[in-house]
Amino acid sequence: MPYNEEYIKDKVTTELKASHVEVVDQSDGCGAKFSVLVVSDLFQGKPLLLRHRLVYGILEEELKTIHAISLTTLTPEQWEKTKS
Repeated sequence: MPYNEEYIKDKVTTELKASHVEVVDQSDGCGAKFSVLVVSDLFQGKPLLLRHRLVYGILEEELKTIHAISLTTLTPEQWEKTKS
């Protein structure tokens, strides 16, 4: 089953209680490659590797058919700094 941006956004937002999620299908709509930005308080105090593992764990079933995923995982404070 090909997954779309909205599906991934909804799942990640719900599971990680994310305050901001951006998902971009970089595979011309076929759902094979996604870029995902997640902002969540759950990332507080966690190194990058553990943040990514959290997201991969949530999308474990979907990653069986998604060819590639690029993650950016930020705390709300880090997200605010990138916007200024």
